[in-house]
Amino acid sequence: MTAATMRAALLRTQGQKLELRSDIGFAAPGRGQVLVRVAFSGVCHSQLMEVRGGRGPDAWLPHLLGHEGSGIVQAIGAGVTKVVPGDRVILGWIKGSGLEAGGAHYQCGDTRINAGGVTTFNEYALVSENRLTPLPDDIPMDIAVLFGCAVPTGAGIVLNELQPPPGSTIGVFGLGGIGMSALMATALCDAARVIAVDRVPEKLALAREFGATDLIDAGDSDVLAAIRALTGGRGLDFAVEASGQVRVIEQAFAAVRPQGGLCVFASHPRQGERIALDPYDLICGRQIRGSWGGRCVPDRDIPRFLDLYRQGRLPLEKLITRRYRLDQINEALDDLEAGRVGRPLIEIAPDLASGIPVSVTISG
Repeated sequence: MTAATMRAALLRTQGQKLELRSDIGFAAPGRGQVLVRVAFSGVCHSQLMEVRGGRGPDAWLPHLLGHEGSGIVQAIGAGVTKVVPGDRVILGWIKGSGLEAGGAHYQCGDTRINAGGVTTFNEYALVSENRLTPLPDDIPMDIAVLFGCAVPTGAGIVLNELQPPPGSTIGVFGLGGIGMSALMATALCDAARVIAVDRVPEKLALAREFGATDLIDAGDSDVLAAIRALTGGRGLDFAVEASGQVRVIEQAFAAVRPQGGLCVFASHPRQGERIALDPYDLICGRQIRGSWGGRCVPDRDIPRFLDLYRQGRLPLEKLITRRYRLDQINEALDDLEAGRVGRPLIEIAPDLASGIPVSVTISG
């Protein structure tokens, strides 16, 4: 039974703007579900792909979106033991411990609204227990958003997958939230050279603050020639690709050295696009693979990343360069698509961060 309503951004038709509704109904959490009052949400290229139709036909329309956020638990369903009402939590798409409740459902008039195991472009979210990580009181709730996707994926690629030995050369291609998180993590690895590649001068300047030793503006440089010059013709030991573009994945792969160079990509090009590789490069020992969330295990890795943030070794506050209200969600998507912002932050209930209680009563 639907017992309360909320504001939420609804994807009704691919290729159209998200529809902001104030009459999305939701009920009490079922088994394995947690009702969360969402404080802040991030916006990732994954949502941009969904809205623009880049993932192909969408069988779940209409539905809610968003997969990284922070909030406060309002109620728990049967079987939930990981959190209790009042807990501060990180919402993320990578599965951790706890029950998997499957997709949630909401209501808009007579229309059923679909959702996955987590959504964050909404004031309240019915979330599977395994998509939540407890958030310590000393971590700001706006910064906490980044631990739902950007940090686990980006920093996870470097620390869990590459594990570069001291003296390595590393290139980071694409300086959005994931790329910047990867770049910050390279500073923990005593790399000899860290090369940041992007087209946006402001992102390149920020990359310098995060520890990049060299910057390449992909808009006016021969990227491969520049990398070869910086590495004495050898090529990179490691490349992290996070641009979402096929040609950049190919470029990052070509930039790693023969006999052991490794390119790991986390980007998601449009459905139907294919990367083209020269088989001889593979024979020569260049390696490439994709990453699923930086091989992150949330219950193990997020506390480690939180500690690094506390120590000032992951200066994540610098990633949040622009904030939007929920009713500006389409502007945030446009800015992300145009490269005007690295990781948009959506302020859904910023008063939660100051300790002002915001709750909902569910009856029936």
